[in-house]
Amino acid sequence: MATTLRLRRNPTATTAGRASWEEPPSAVGLVGKGTVIFLMLAAVLVPLWVVVLTSFSTVGAIGRAGGLVIWPDGLTLDAYTQMLTNSQIIKALVVSLLVTVIGTAVSMVVSVLCAYGLSRSGSLGHRLILLVLVLTMFLSGGMIPTYLVVTGLGGYGQYWALILPSAISVFNILVLRNFYASTSAELIDAAKIDGAGDWRTLWSVVLPTSKAVTAVITLFYGVGYWNSFFNVMLYMPTESEKWPLQYVLLQYVSEGMGMPGSVDNGASAGHAQAAPLSLQMAVVVLTLVPILMVYPFMQKHFRTGVLTGAVKG
Repeated sequence: MATTLRLRRNPTATTAGRASWEEPPSAVGLVGKGTVIFLMLAAVLVPLWVVVLTSFSTVGAIGRAGGLVIWPDGLTLDAYTQMLTNSQIIKALVVSLLVTVIGTAVSMVVSVLCAYGLSRSGSLGHRLILLVLVLTMFLSGGMIPTYLVVTGLGGYGQYWALILPSAISVFNILVLRNFYASTSAELIDAAKIDGAGDWRTLWSVVLPTSKAVTAVITLFYGVGYWNSFFNVMLYMPTESEKWPLQYVLLQYVSEGMGMPGSVDNGASAGHAQAAPLSLQMAVVVLTLVPILMVYPFMQKHFRTGVLTGAVKG
């Protein structure tokens, strides 16, 4: 005699990813959510599309559009050819890359060491140091005292003035500290039993278990150095040889200056003269490319990195 088995439905089972006690979405709600997502995507993608398309547009296309180009109409590489053959743009790009790489490395070394020391409850004076660091988030000497200190130490016109005055972010240190404090005590105790000191524990136990937050904080520092231009205004001379790319962008786009270090406003031999607006947008694209290349690889670390480091501890 055949036996029929009937499976009871789990009251907590989900239908299409939704718990059984949740009401199904209404048509109005779905349309509203879709509209909001579409508007958010449009707010991001449309300006990016306009900037990129204008950088590839000819003088005639920009003239017919009356400014920024929305629809392709005569594409050319003259702006990029003119920009990438300009010695000052190339030098500014190299300066920005070096400042970003060296500055990020310095900031991460100091921040990791400081955060690890503050995360150990038995470290000397960690509560007082933590209090002083937190106070600096709300109280600071201001721009003029900082300028006097940096210039008094001979930093005017030196590249280190673009790194050291902004090398430390207390917020980033606190995020790292909270994450390190949540590291499994059993792992640290096991490392100590095996004879590992603080340096070996940090390198072999804490950092490998904190790759997500380390990657995110590294990205924060890198983006900060890459986009920084205010320190250039304070500590660099008016000569353009030491300007990073962001300050060249500020001078060329916002202040309306011609492209520096070129003849006939940057026209290169054998290539047509690009429109000034097309050149401006090409410089904007050049500053965006490195960040756009890095972000997709770092996006997966944001939730596990920043949120965990900020909530735990």
